[in-house]
Amino acid sequence: MKQLIVFILLIACLLPTQAQTEQDYKTSQEYLTLRDAMHHSFNAGDSARFFVAVKELEGYLQKQGDIHAYYTQRCNEIVFQLNRQRVFEAYKLATQLSKELTEKKLDKEMYMAVNMMGHIYRYCGNKESAKRCFWEVIRRMEQEGYIDSQPPIYMNLVNIVIDNDPQEALRLIDQAVSIARDRSPERVFDIETRRTLAYYMLDDTPRFLEGYKHYKEGVAQGLSSVHGRKLEVYYQAYLGHIDEAVKLAGESEDDPFETCAEVYSKAGLWKEAYESLKRGAAESDSINSVILSGSMQGIQDELRIYEAERQVDRLWFYALTGASLLLLMLVVALVYIVQSRRRHLRELQTAYQRVLEADQMKTEFFKNVSHEVRTPLNIISGFAQVLADPDYGVSPEERRNIAKAMTHNTNIITTMIDEMLELSYGDDLREGTVIKDVRCNDMLNSAVEEFCKNHSKAHKVLTLDSSLDESFTLQTQESMIKRIVLQLLDNAYKNISKKDGRIVLRASATPSWLSIFVEDNGHGIPAEKAEEIFERFYKLDAFKEGLGIGLTFSRTMARRLKGDVRLDTTFEGPGARFVLTIPLLPAKS
Repeated sequence: MKQLIVFILLIACLLPTQAQTEQDYKTSQEYLTLRDAMHHSFNAGDSARFFVAVKELEGYLQKQGDIHAYYTQRCNEIVFQLNRQRVFEAYKLATQLSKELTEKKLDKEMYMAVNMMGHIYRYCGNKESAKRCFWEVIRRMEQEGYIDSQPPIYMNLVNIVIDNDPQEALRLIDQAVSIARDRSPERVFDIETRRTLAYYMLDDTPRFLEGYKHYKEGVAQGLSSVHGRKLEVYYQAYLGHIDEAVKLAGESEDDPFETCAEVYSKAGLWKEAYESLKRGAAESDSINSVILSGSMQGIQDELRIYEAERQVDRLWFYALTGASLLLLMLVVALVYIVQSRRRHLRELQTAYQRVLEADQMKTEFFKNVSHEVRTPLNIISGFAQVLADPDYGVSPEERRNIAKAMTHNTNIITTMIDEMLELSYGDDLREGTVIKDVRCNDMLNSAVEEFCKNHSKAHKVLTLDSSLDESFTLQTQESMIKRIVLQLLDNAYKNISKKDGRIVLRASATPSWLSIFVEDNGHGIPAEKAEEIFERFYKLDAFKEGLGIGLTFSRTMARRLKGDVRLDTTFEGPGARFVLTIPLLPAKS
């Protein structure tokens, strides 16, 4: 699934720039034969033929003195290992490449090694490290004059940031286009096609349709784009042909489940979107397990090689010791024993360091393949195995700690699922819900009591300040208002300091409206984000628990009651204030 993406993005940016002089050897039959043998074995994924072919081609390029082309083939070895999901082997080759370029002081070609590390980081899910690598590649290309090859690197950055920051992705696309138009116009069509996909994700329908029109015109002229299939999927989704869009996505998409989820979500089919994401997560877990198994096998192979080398060294040591005993007798033997002990100690230190490095590499790999849902599941599974295995001899204190951790991670998963169910519930509300007379203060006290029951320390930070009379009553749907208040309180609780945090729940009324305020002294929310925070799945802090749908759900339910929920941008803080307004209906006689 991932290898095609790696191949497409990588080969384009490793080709020499057009400014380079074409060497005479590139038209020779010998070169063409070696190159084609490498390409065919690469595309076929035939490791037995590929490594022979690429080494022969590398040897030929070294004889011709073409250092740039030689190291390009070294990068192809890394790409090939990534295509085979051999992350550990790819990482080793990239590390060796970087070390060799550094030792030979080939700064002009160093961007290749940095680029390879960027793709390895991205393959493992470490987006921040991948971004740093790609920006460093762009800087080095600028410095060394490889401007023509910069657009594909910008597109790598686009693929990393598009989900979280579409506007930044569009700025990167603009930069790639500006370079490509001057330096490599053949890349412009593919880049513009990617821009059209970004417009779709931003719900910018006019520009999406305009981009699609230009794409079709380009196809009619014989142009092609690696993003063409996905663009056709989105166009069918725009036309409302959901089944056709899903069918197209499933035929040739590299990540059909994610694309199908996008199509379903745009159509408001949240259940189908969830199921598609769930199937995608299951397949991703399967692939990640294969990758992890292969990487761990690579580490074990390295350790076996090391042990074999140690065995050879040990045999040589015995032979040398025997010769020394025969030639130098007791005195030489004693000297050699002292030296051999020192040597053995150095070997042990080296072996220990290698084990530490291997363990660190394994740890980093696990971090990179972790998933927001898979992580708590793995924690629960691991603790369950500990409790089930009688050989562990777990103490009562340890059992309590394990149970506490399992409960916490179960709550994380339950919260995520509850939020999705709540949003679905909010979307399905109907006008026929029961309306009755509600005593406002009693309802607010009940909400506070329930909130404190769910959050053990909430009673220390939460205060109810109502200016309503005890007899104040309105006709409404009590359960809905209570759910909104609990959502706003939960949102405030997540954003306050656990040391000196404070939440105030206030209530007041005018002849026409009931207003309920939830104030906190947390970090606050910028005024320009006052509407954006109510969008589905939007989170100011990506590291906060939850899916980012609590505020969306609150506003949806409030508007079903002909009211609203908004951020009070006039609140001077510190913190934030949310206001729930409900229209007052005449009480029943």
